[in-house]
Amino acid sequence: MEIKRPLAYRARPKNLNEVVGQDHILGKNGVIKRMIDNEKLFSLILYGPPGIGKTTIAEAIGEIFGLRTYKFNASTDRKSQLSEIIKVSKNYGALLIVDEIHRMNKDVQDYLLPHVEEGNVIMIGLTTNNPYHSVNPAVRSRTHVLKLKSINKDDIIERLKQVEIEFKDELGCKLDDVVYEYIAMSSNNEIRTAINSLEILNMSYPNEEINLEKAKNVLLSPSLSLDKNEDNYFNILSALQKSIRGSDVDASLHYLARLVAMEDLTSILRRLTVIAWEDIGLANPAVVTRMDACARACERVGFPEARIPLGTMVVDLALSPKSNSAHSALDDALKEVMEGKTPKVPNHIINVANFEDKTKYKYPHDYDNALVYQQYLPDELKDKVYYYAKETGKYERALNERNKIVKKVLKKTK
Repeated sequence: MEIKRPLAYRARPKNLNEVVGQDHILGKNGVIKRMIDNEKLFSLILYGPPGIGKTTIAEAIGEIFGLRTYKFNASTDRKSQLSEIIKVSKNYGALLIVDEIHRMNKDVQDYLLPHVEEGNVIMIGLTTNNPYHSVNPAVRSRTHVLKLKSINKDDIIERLKQVEIEFKDELGCKLDDVVYEYIAMSSNNEIRTAINSLEILNMSYPNEEINLEKAKNVLLSPSLSLDKNEDNYFNILSALQKSIRGSDVDASLHYLARLVAMEDLTSILRRLTVIAWEDIGLANPAVVTRMDACARACERVGFPEARIPLGTMVVDLALSPKSNSAHSALDDALKEVMEGKTPKVPNHIINVANFEDKTKYKYPHDYDNALVYQQYLPDELKDKVYYYAKETGKYERALNERNKIVKKVLKKTK
């Protein structure tokens, strides 16, 4: 008896046109589309959540450019395996797809990088982690980093319908529109999972029309009932955050209840942690510690008891004073940095033991109240102000008073 490979494997996109949700890099003005049109391929790092098409895109690129494609897993494969690939690749164009590139150890990097730099092999690294935090700068500097977007409900439904057409002789079931939404929401934004669900439904109800009730009987899925007009999962997460930000405790509890019914504890805790830092912040910094305690308690007890610390935490967050001053200040600074505003750091505060400069570093602890004027920002930005306090809570009011005192003292010592 021959066992078929899973539908999700057989239904993997055969070309880039079948990849959904990544028009920013594959569409008309996308980087990859331009590389293909110009017949010029660079080494890349593709990063984003699992199940959104990183491997498919990499393999399709190799096929489009007519390159022999080799795969190397930085987590499990050995340097000797990579060495064999490189030996073969020197004689003709080859594409090396490196999965989990963030796990590549230094020994392998040192061996691979010269070959990438010399063009002996084109490398496409794949990772779910942000490469700016997890991939060695030596690797990043030899590649173009491209971020893939998370797949949304509409992307998943689009791909499911493509698969139904492609495998129409195999898939005899017919899905109600609401079942597509149910599958999409149950798939945790992974197309593979959604296609697996489609295959299971077809096996369970061959040549039948499948409604929501039938789908629920088969699929391991959130317990929240869906109808055609109901907001999808991510809209509810967004509504929770906006309700807490707006200090509407009742609306916050309503949206929390809808999320608790889905029993996706990880997503709830992640969103509440973001809210604690983003929307409450310096107005009530102690809430961050309580949020951390809430997360530990929820993970320890699980559902259904996790609803108790979650409810307490959401009331706390909703009724706390709000401030986004700190992260807004950082975002302003980051925006300038990304625009290229990175002037030279003043000599007296750089990490150099000996330098010739008339201005010497003043060690604040040698002065009264550990305060003395000296310029820290680069000359071009010396009068720049990023942080503007929001005095909505006692803690930030105290910080702002301290800031005023500091500026006053520094002005006197200038």
